[in-house]
Amino acid sequence: MPPYTAAQKQAIQQFNALTDTRDSVATKFLKGAQWNLERAIDAYYASPQSNSAGQSIMQTISLIFDGYREHPKDSPDTIGIEGAMKFFKDINVQLDEVTCIGIMELCKCPAMGEFNRNEFIAGWRELSCDSIPKMTDHAKIIRTTIPTNPDLYRRIYRYAYPISRMPGQRNLPFDLAAEQWRLFFTADRGGIPWSTATTPWLEWWLEFLESRGKKPVNKDLWEQVEVFMRKTREDEAFGWWSVDGAWPGALDDFVAFVQGKRGNGSEMEL
Repeated sequence: MPPYTAAQKQAIQQFNALTDTRDSVATKFLKGAQWNLERAIDAYYASPQSNSAGQSIMQTISLIFDGYREHPKDSPDTIGIEGAMKFFKDINVQLDEVTCIGIMELCKCPAMGEFNRNEFIAGWRELSCDSIPKMTDHAKIIRTTIPTNPDLYRRIYRYAYPISRMPGQRNLPFDLAAEQWRLFFTADRGGIPWSTATTPWLEWWLEFLESRGKKPVNKDLWEQVEVFMRKTREDEAFGWWSVDGAWPGALDDFVAFVQGKRGNGSEMEL
C-alpha cells in the first residue's frame, strides 16, 4: 500500500469492512470523494461495481431480520420491542445511548424499538453490512462520529422527535423530551455535553421548563434547542443573541431566565 496518513489508512479499513472490497477499490472511491468515507460509500453503491452483489446482500440481511421477529406468522415483516432489544444487544449497542437512536435513524424505524423489513434491509444494504459483526463495526463508527459530525448529530437528534411521541400526539410530552435531552446533551451517553464554564445549560433549561408547567414540546422548539445549544457552547455570553432573531418564544424567555440566574439581566439587549 502506498504511504497514506493514519486517518486515510483508517478510512480504507472502514471502507473495506463495510463494503467487503479490496484496498484498490477503497482507495479509488475514497480519493474520488476526497477521503470522505460517507460520500465514498455512497459513490460505490451508486456504481455498477456494486450491483452484482446487491441481491445476495439483500437476501442475507433479510435472513438476519427474520431471526429477530417475535411473531413470524402474524407479523412477518416487523421486529418488535423484544426482538429489537436482542438485536441491539447483539451489535453491542446500549438502549440508553445516542447510537441506539442512530441505528433507528439508519433503518428508518417507524417507532421506538420497532423495525420494518424493507427499511431494515435498505439501511444495512447501503452500507454492505450483511452480518452481525459488520453491523457491530458500523455501530462503533456511528458512536465515534456522532459527537464530531454536526450533520449526523442533527439528523439523529431530529429523528428522535417523531419516534419518541406517543401514537396520535403531535407534540412531545415534557417528561419524554427531558429524557431525550439528557441523552443527547450529556457526553457519557454519546451526546454533546451542554454545559460551559459558568453555566450548567441543560440543568437550567430543564429547571426553566419545569417552572413553566412542563408544557409539551413542539417540533420547532425541539429542533431549535439543538441550534441554541451549539450557539451557547460557542459563546456563552450571548454575543450572538438578538431580540430580532427568529427563536421560539420559550428560548427568548430562557435567555432572560439565564440572565436572572447570573444576576446580569441589565447587561444584554433583549
